[in-house]
Amino acid sequence: MSNVSRLSLTSNSQAATSPLRLLVLSNGHGEDVIAVRILQELQRQLNPLEIFALPLVGEGRAYQQLDIPLIGSVRTMPSGGFIYMDGRQLARDVRGGLLELTLTQIKAIRRWVSFQKKLGNKRAILAVGDIVPLLFATFSGANYAFVGTAKSEYYVRDEAGLLPQKSKGTRWENFSGSVYHPWERWLMSRRRCKAVFPRDALTTETLKQWPIPAFYLGNPMMDGLQPTFSRQQFYSQDSQQQEIVRPFVVTLLPGSRAPEAYANWETIMIAVSALMASFQERNSIFYTSNRVMFLGAIAPGLDSHILSQSVQSQGWCIESACPIQIADVNILTFKQKNAYLLLTQKAYNDCLHLGDLAIAMAGTATEQFIGLGKPAIAIPGNGPQYNPGFAEAQSRLLGSSLILVEQPAEVPKIVQSLFKDPDILQIIAQNGLRRMGKPGAALRIAKCLQERF
Repeated sequence: MSNVSRLSLTSNSQAATSPLRLLVLSNGHGEDVIAVRILQELQRQLNPLEIFALPLVGEGRAYQQLDIPLIGSVRTMPSGGFIYMDGRQLARDVRGGLLELTLTQIKAIRRWVSFQKKLGNKRAILAVGDIVPLLFATFSGANYAFVGTAKSEYYVRDEAGLLPQKSKGTRWENFSGSVYHPWERWLMSRRRCKAVFPRDALTTETLKQWPIPAFYLGNPMMDGLQPTFSRQQFYSQDSQQQEIVRPFVVTLLPGSRAPEAYANWETIMIAVSALMASFQERNSIFYTSNRVMFLGAIAPGLDSHILSQSVQSQGWCIESACPIQIADVNILTFKQKNAYLLLTQKAYNDCLHLGDLAIAMAGTATEQFIGLGKPAIAIPGNGPQYNPGFAEAQSRLLGSSLILVEQPAEVPKIVQSLFKDPDILQIIAQNGLRRMGKPGAALRIAKCLQERF
């Protein structure tokens, strides 16, 4: 055998036994978090991959916390990634260097693929988000998979059929028989696309009409939400009696992006005051309730002092003792009559699980709360994210689990109607679980990726 043949065999053998090199592309903070959940599960497998990342929006801190190397330039754009909601935001990003950054990122992806190919390494790309990372993956020259976080058939239909079309925009969303347009389906049906993971079963079944390798394995957004307490601890042996005496808990979700979240919080506090007043009315189903509790799930990046001032301006007084055990030593506690309001920046999961209802002006947090089988009331704001257009689209995505009101003063009426009818709450619980899926999706996707790649 010649030396050239031996070298060729050695190179092929090394390529066959060396770990797969995986490049992850994502375009937003939420997408980064979803990608990282999948990557953590990949790292726990028997044959872990060598992983690289390129966040197309933002600085990719979620990857950096896992010590995953970034292969190219990253930069936070003025819009914070919400350009699809507002043409003015897109213009700001273009002025901020969006086109230059995009070209640099495309070159970085091609350079990475070319380098791995030159070394004889197996290589693949995982695109997480929308058409942008999917497009980059398609034209990279490598095999790829796609986790579709941005689109769902629930925006235009439910299990019974098409939703009423309220505007020309919603008609455009479904013009070709799916929320995924023909050009997106073309990208997903290429030979090098090994797997597509839609966010729900309805979208998966729709995509299977075309030659697309679609798998419904759940939504990673519902992973990592375990509370710090056990259900057995929260509901003791005498569960019926516990249900009677335990407080009615309302979770408050103002969003995570400043300064929008501060304006949202002001609106939510008006709703809280209206709700407090309604509980004092004799015809209220909560009139005889011993305690009411509001849990403010506050993002770590927000200034709790600003939120605290808003709480006190509505007549709440600082309380030294917290009425429940919650995993945050720095929790801020306020009291007004028989009600408590808690602000926590560490016990997010507990806030989701303890809440009977949410007053929400957030994206991901609202979806996660509803995914636990609970109702949420949403009040559209004026920010770049949680504006009327976003809230209306989110209400289509989440169906009966999300109730939109125009003004915070309308919240009490909705709360009363919801909790007078256990059948409605049961329908909402089933709807939320169906639309958001069961936990464990990241592990299931990780195992599928290893098989498909």
